[in-house]
Amino acid sequence: MKPDFLSRIDATAMLDDVQKWCAINTGTGNIEGLEKQAAALADAFSTLPGEVELVDSAPVTGIAADGSEFEIRNGRHLVVRVRPTANRRVLLTGHMDTVFPRDHPFQQLKWLSDDVLNGPGVADMKGGIAVILHALRAFEASGKAASLGYDIMINSDEETGSLASAALIAELARGKIAALTFEPAALPDGTLAHARGGTGNYSITLTGKSAHAGRNPEEGRNAIVAAADLILRLKALEGDDITVNPAKLEGGGPNNVVPDHAVLRFNIRPKSTDAMERFDNALDEVLHEIEARHEVATRRHGGVTRPPKPVDDKAQRLFDLVKECGAELGQDIGWKSTGGVCDGNNIAACGVPVVDTMGVRGGSIHSSDEFLIVPSLAERAALSALVLSRIADGALAGDLN
Repeated sequence: MKPDFLSRIDATAMLDDVQKWCAINTGTGNIEGLEKQAAALADAFSTLPGEVELVDSAPVTGIAADGSEFEIRNGRHLVVRVRPTANRRVLLTGHMDTVFPRDHPFQQLKWLSDDVLNGPGVADMKGGIAVILHALRAFEASGKAASLGYDIMINSDEETGSLASAALIAELARGKIAALTFEPAALPDGTLAHARGGTGNYSITLTGKSAHAGRNPEEGRNAIVAAADLILRLKALEGDDITVNPAKLEGGGPNNVVPDHAVLRFNIRPKSTDAMERFDNALDEVLHEIEARHEVATRRHGGVTRPPKPVDDKAQRLFDLVKECGAELGQDIGWKSTGGVCDGNNIAACGVPVVDTMGVRGGSIHSSDEFLIVPSLAERAALSALVLSRIADGALAGDLN
């Protein structure tokens, strides 16, 4: 029989929240929209018995096409702390930003059927934020809440790698026995993401020497040629446990000038921590070789932003608990490994067991076809609230303490 406290989950109120929040454009670079969303979330989460705070983003820089470093602005992050002195505490995370900037044509909600809503962020992940809020409201009425404290973080930059919130995630993960992240389910049937690979983004600036391509080309040092050589050397570092994707090469100028400048941008996808560290060390050696071979200077920016997320015994116990709770509610919960990444990678790197797709069922995220299966709002809120009640009862204590 379903516990009585789960009857407090109001599916209509959850849908109302999603619709209100999706009406606010929160593309990662839309600071005004993110501030409006953060204020709305602060008000909504103030109904929980904790301290609500809006935390400034950490400084983040990028590399312009000319090789100069510039500041990237990000919105503030929502943090809620409930029972911070409790002996047993967990972390719940989500994000308020989407991949749709304010000038993107995809801004409106549309019903595709009675139970399917199309719109920006409905699944990824304003639906997930509604799951967090309403699951916690139900949990607070369970009679178990006094035994469990928790922190909530809703960041403003997840879609661009959480560079402005990574330190905050690490701080909040410290001392937690488990974490739940509310990205949408890996598949529309509710399947969870299991192990994940990692990701890293790099920009390499190459500086050579310009010269006339006809009169004295031998005096030049061609940055584009050096960058082309670098691309081939980077691809040679690929293996079964890592891929390298050279994504963009910028630089050069008139055809009659030896180009003295280039910026190469690339992404890596390591499947293991060993592959991540091996690549990072090899990159330094490759850059030294490029400098010597082409007589250019190089400067690297960036690195791994999301370490690989293996599933160890402690994390598997958390997955098993979610599955057990799902079975009690008539939900068949499975999981599969995926190449995608999220804040769950960052949390796992802190040594905290995490299930990071506790959000809604839906699909086609990051596209104008993104959809939410509306009944999953209440389904996943009930699942999360029940998992929290089991953790409060000590379901994980023997494995995770």
